[in-house]
Amino acid sequence: MKSEKLKKEVRSQKSEVRRIVQWLFVFFFVTCNLSLVTAVYAERIKDIASFEGVRDNQLIGYGLAVGLDGSGDKGQAAVLGIINMLSRMGMTINTNDLKSKNIAAVVITAVLPPFAKPGTKIDALVSTIGDAKSIQGGTLLLTPLKGPDGKVYALAQGPVSIGGFAAEGAGTTSQKNHPTAGKIPEGVTIEKEPPFVLGKGNDIRLFLHKADFTTADMVSKQINRELHGNHAVAIDSSAVKLSIPSEYKDNIVGLITRVETLDVKVDMPARVVINERTGTIVIGENVTISPVAIAHGSLSIEVKETPEVSQPLPFAPEKAETVKVPRTDITVQEQKGSLVEVSGVTLGEIVRALNALGVTPRDLISIIQALKASGALKAEIEII
Repeated sequence: MKSEKLKKEVRSQKSEVRRIVQWLFVFFFVTCNLSLVTAVYAERIKDIASFEGVRDNQLIGYGLAVGLDGSGDKGQAAVLGIINMLSRMGMTINTNDLKSKNIAAVVITAVLPPFAKPGTKIDALVSTIGDAKSIQGGTLLLTPLKGPDGKVYALAQGPVSIGGFAAEGAGTTSQKNHPTAGKIPEGVTIEKEPPFVLGKGNDIRLFLHKADFTTADMVSKQINRELHGNHAVAIDSSAVKLSIPSEYKDNIVGLITRVETLDVKVDMPARVVINERTGTIVIGENVTISPVAIAHGSLSIEVKETPEVSQPLPFAPEKAETVKVPRTDITVQEQKGSLVEVSGVTLGEIVRALNALGVTPRDLISIIQALKASGALKAEIEII
């Protein structure tokens, strides 16, 4: 009796262990899938928002590109610039004594990154503003670059690379890229650090690249979970205010590094983007279509003109002339359009339903606009 009782206890313990293992396996499987879903749909805060004070600044300057092979400006603007430059160097030249097509007046633009230090090198974009045909092989003379406040923050100089060519002959021309614009890789040297203020007092703000109330609220909640406190709050649809914790008062960079790597699920609005110039259609994930029937048939009209020549008969009077008689043939074809039911809750269902119509992207644009007008399309249409 004791042995049978012992065997029953052993069997019950084995079944209990087996049940626990099964539950652990199910829990592990669900947890892994949830983590994968979160990883797929989540984005880092650094990719959807930027901290206050961390921004680029635009620089601009006017200069001269020299050394062109006769493809420079035909007017006197570039020549006057050279004369003014030489006069500052102590040389006096008459305007009539200097005639050259190897000079081009150009505008130099550059993007000053945040927290750039003196001595840092960045790229420059050089573009002609006169009638120069090409700046291939040209060299930009030393040019100061100014910010919106009128102060000089960088200097630009160096050989211009256009990444193409332009050649022409008596009967043909050949061109690659734009020969009137080029770049100077690392041709700008920063001379002055722009003023940057990272946050205000004990607070620092994050600005979302795309304003959305739901996303701003989710960002603040994710930061609070990470920092274990109520430090972040959504101010509006595009800004989140973060109070600096006491342990990060002297380590703002560490706080930013910790916050910007957090993953946040971005709530995207239901939107359909249409480019009528190229026939491109982009449908967002949250777009839905209520059940609706569509009949779409294309109309094709072909107009063909074949002029006929009517010549005078032999021995006709001298006043008889050859007359052109126009002949026009018009052909109209209209395809039959049958009703097709279209509905969809997920993006895949919508794509399959629209593909079932078998229409071109141009016709699909008209169908989407008609769906929006009927109220069946639950999305915002943006035409670019």
